[in-house]
Amino acid sequence: MRVAVVGAGMAGLSAALDLREAGVDVVVLEGADRVGGKLALGDVGGVRVDLGAEAMLARRPEAVDLARRVGLGEDLTHPETVAAAVWTHGAIRPLPPTVMGVPSDLDALQRSGIVTQRPVGRRLDMPQQDVSVAEFLVPRVGQDVVDRLVEPLLGGVYAGHADRLSLEAAAAQVAALGADPLAAAARATDAPTRTDPVFAGIVGGVGRLPQAVVDAGGLDVRVGATVRSVARDADGWEVHHGPTTDVSTERVDAVVLATPAPATARLLGDVAPQAAFALAGVEYASMAIVTLLLDGPVPSEASGFLVPPVDGTTIKGATFSSVKWGWLAERLDGRSIVRASIGRAGQSTILLGSDESVVDLAVADLRAALGSLPGVVASHVQRWGGGLPQYEVGHTALVETVDRCVAGVPGLEVCGAAYRGIGIPAVIASGQEAALRTLQDAALGG
Repeated sequence: MRVAVVGAGMAGLSAALDLREAGVDVVVLEGADRVGGKLALGDVGGVRVDLGAEAMLARRPEAVDLARRVGLGEDLTHPETVAAAVWTHGAIRPLPPTVMGVPSDLDALQRSGIVTQRPVGRRLDMPQQDVSVAEFLVPRVGQDVVDRLVEPLLGGVYAGHADRLSLEAAAAQVAALGADPLAAAARATDAPTRTDPVFAGIVGGVGRLPQAVVDAGGLDVRVGATVRSVARDADGWEVHHGPTTDVSTERVDAVVLATPAPATARLLGDVAPQAAFALAGVEYASMAIVTLLLDGPVPSEASGFLVPPVDGTTIKGATFSSVKWGWLAERLDGRSIVRASIGRAGQSTILLGSDESVVDLAVADLRAALGSLPGVVASHVQRWGGGLPQYEVGHTALVETVDRCVAGVPGLEVCGAAYRGIGIPAVIASGQEAALRTLQDAALGG
């Protein structure tokens, strides 16, 4: 059996590894000049750091299990601190305990000064259909909580907005709180406290993971191989890839599309048109990560801070990476690494500026937040154009439509961040599930 996996992000590589280890002949086709998707390493002032995601959720097993599986187990590490904060009302304020922004300790919230008035919860009937996070929460917990707690947390994950993101798909934890989320969140504080780490990283950067998967699986990965079209016939599939002036064709028995929704929609236009139409409706947010190498320590003990969009700043959050990761601090000899995140859905104009202008805006916000900032030794701007899928209202039904249509085409699977989770573990799980379905389909003679 021969399978083409289109896309060498973590979903595609995870699918390819599972297929390869099951004895399948796999070719991975990637349009970019490297593997890894939104995981990437780069040098900033001679220091090797993550330019994309730098942490993995540890309480969901797929990412840490994969790291161990491909030989990075001894390099798994955990943050030195996860003390987060919110920069609002002119100060960096400690983030109180919350369930995805819904406060679970109102006394801690009041002490923080993040909201101006203590919220009063209301119990209202649960909606009978999917609604936005804001539509669900504002009448139950108040606008201030949504603006200054929920919005920055959603912005940190999706670079999206509470009035557009789906309660079902983007905030299932909030939906699970039920009709009176403020009371339910408060009760959550009575549950036994877990002591296992929430997040994990990799010494040297999470961006090491993609190449480790390629090496461990001995995967045949072709970079710079943009897939132009896929077509099914009586004998299987043809995958056409490469430059328009020199298109190559791969004959395979099955295809796994591990590409963003727009690219997947284009490739499915002829073979699964209804799925293509649905995926064409998935919006994406562009954002950038500004990485700064500073010539001294950051004046903060927190791991970073989030910023409510109502405060009108350029940055939507900052991570003090050399405070957060011990391995990085050891390599910096008293210097520090700070990452600032810029860009929300529908707000990409700032990303069109020069690297210098983007850095200047980020530095200005950081100085305003911290009061002072060590000198900037080096900087890097990593733009992720169309990087984050937006799980807008109705997303769950959209994914169900795609699943149903794709299941009707033998030898075809889709996976990636556009479907059921954008975090690294969720994306890996998506690829692994696609590989399993491909193997099951083959065993059944599909």
